[in-house]
Amino acid sequence: MPKTILITGCSSGIGHDAAHGLARAGWRVFATCRQQNDCDRLVAEGLESFVLDYANEDSIAAGLAEALSRSGGTLDALYNNGAFACPGAVEDLPRGALREIFETNLFGVHDLTRRVIPVMRAQGHGRIINCSSVLGLVGIRWRGAYVATKFAMEGLTDVLRLEMADTPIKVILIEPGPVTSDIRQNSVPHFERWIDWRNSARRGQYESGLLQRLYKDRGKPDRFELPPSAVTAKLLRALTAPNPAPRYYVTTPTFMMGLARRILPTRALDWVAGKG
Repeated sequence: MPKTILITGCSSGIGHDAAHGLARAGWRVFATCRQQNDCDRLVAEGLESFVLDYANEDSIAAGLAEALSRSGGTLDALYNNGAFACPGAVEDLPRGALREIFETNLFGVHDLTRRVIPVMRAQGHGRIINCSSVLGLVGIRWRGAYVATKFAMEGLTDVLRLEMADTPIKVILIEPGPVTSDIRQNSVPHFERWIDWRNSARRGQYESGLLQRLYKDRGKPDRFELPPSAVTAKLLRALTAPNPAPRYYVTTPTFMMGLARRILPTRALDWVAGKG
């Protein structure tokens, strides 16, 4: 019987590549998305797909129930990949914007993970892999909301790994840097909904920087950008290694920032991060 994995956020980018890559590697993949039309597209591509929306508790419960129904009640691995960004200066982020992004990027991840743990404990094995980011290691301007969720994910995952050490469940972080995806263009509606940049004290900086990136350069690749297959390769290592590493870095910037965070004093790290 093929091993089973539930993956979130499979409509595009990292999740989409992971779903297809693992299916090719012989895994039975439950590729979930927030929207039914995306699930329909994945089914047409030959994947098993159904809705799972991190922001909706009922959807999380129903999505996991569907996966377990199809698998006969077992699940070998969970890959928490789904997330979105809400760009803007920290001083311009209203409370509602932070509440919304945490509901998806952290609270939903935590909810699904808690529901999966009893299944894995009962079956005697399992791997929980959380997709963090280089922005879970070092903060960069304009990305405060996303950075906050990924810093929180790092801490919560570290503690979960410690607590699961006396169980057969492995807990792993994957930390990509710039990877080809739709996250930038998908962030535009959140920016437009929540950020009142025209009345911001930083309006000039928005006009000379962030607006250019969001509206004119959003299809332009970042420096050191890699295709999502680079993340899938690390995901396969995390899933198959007898003793997986706690963390897997992807892309040069993640390795550089991981090292910088360990060796540089805060002011020097601020200078480096300020160049991003």
